[in-house]
Amino acid sequence: MQRPIGIDLFAGAGGMTLGFEQAGFDIPVSVELDPIHCATHKFNFPFWSILCRNLVDITGDEIRQLSNIQNREIDVVFGGPPCQGFSMMGKRTLDDPRNALISHFFRLVLELKPKYFVMENVQGLTVGKYQIFLQEVLDKLSKNGYQVQQPYQVLNAAHYGVPQNRERLFILGCQNGLILPNYPHSQTDKKLENYITVWDAIGDLPEVEKYVELLEKDWVTAEKDYGKPSKYARKMRSLKRLNNDYSYKREYDRTILTSSLRTRHTPKSIARFSATAPGKIEPVSRFYRLNPNGICNTLRAGTPSNRGAYTSPRPIHPFTPRCITVREAARLHSYPDWFRFHVTKWHGFRQVGNSVPPLLAKAVAQEIIHALNIQPLKPRRKKYKLEKSENLALNMSIATDLYGVDRHTIAPRRRK
Repeated sequence: MQRPIGIDLFAGAGGMTLGFEQAGFDIPVSVELDPIHCATHKFNFPFWSILCRNLVDITGDEIRQLSNIQNREIDVVFGGPPCQGFSMMGKRTLDDPRNALISHFFRLVLELKPKYFVMENVQGLTVGKYQIFLQEVLDKLSKNGYQVQQPYQVLNAAHYGVPQNRERLFILGCQNGLILPNYPHSQTDKKLENYITVWDAIGDLPEVEKYVELLEKDWVTAEKDYGKPSKYARKMRSLKRLNNDYSYKREYDRTILTSSLRTRHTPKSIARFSATAPGKIEPVSRFYRLNPNGICNTLRAGTPSNRGAYTSPRPIHPFTPRCITVREAARLHSYPDWFRFHVTKWHGFRQVGNSVPPLLAKAVAQEIIHALNIQPLKPRRKKYKLEKSENLALNMSIATDLYGVDRHTIAPRRRK
């Protein structure tokens, strides 16, 4: 018996890919436009394929042929089309070209003909004119043999074991004649004491300020400086398996602290951060200081280079007067420690902030497994080696050459 297969259409670094893998799916191919993200994705999922392509210019048949899926039946197609055009944080313009990607997502669903589909997006998609746009897209699905679970639901990652207040819309559907998947039940009773806290997530991580090396590189050997892990941290460190985890094990050195490049703060910034109480916003930078006994605010990716290259505000560490590292953000997003990101903070935080938290994706994927009425298979192979770490240090020029795409596919970053 084979594991069910899925395709991730907006893969990024791989948050949804990982969540679906943990639930028991194989994801033999993912599609991503940004070659930097493709290289990171390939590092973390070395046994599967990544297509560095624009979804606007690719067909379902091409995806099948290029990935060797050929005529095999696809169990699920999933993805989170870039959502800034719909975000409540933005101007929410209907002519934003990023909004057209939702139409292309559903076009590929109809072309690939999966049994099930899952689309993740921001809440703004259900408001005003955007709701009309969404309904037009779903009406087209209905006319072409698909049904959608209604009403749509907004899921908060904090209710599924993620120490972050992050609400996102999920739209679930399937072919007519199949059983519609349910939305996952909250794994907490929504009382604060039952949430995974910020300190549960990052309290055992070594203090990066101890390591001058982390001013120049994103990793260091830190075996002796790890603290006592919480139950959550034990899972992130692969000292304990997740519940119902059907993912492939990776080989990695637990003595090494990765994705932890330090930020050089000015003395004035450090003083302002020190004066900011946990749970409050620092008035000049507008950075939020994490409350160790609370949950993280929504981690955001910032704007891409062609829209100003603004770095989104990064939270301040609850005890040290500094911004958190990419690894700390990854812990707050439910990425395990073997999962690595681009060595720069700019790309690393984008990769975390743009992604669906793996544990939230896993909860949704488990509902698709249930609707398929299958028992997931544990992987037979013990461990897989990750790709070369050089994948995580590519600049855009080298990455575009590696994947054979136009160097102007992603506009160069303009530093402010």
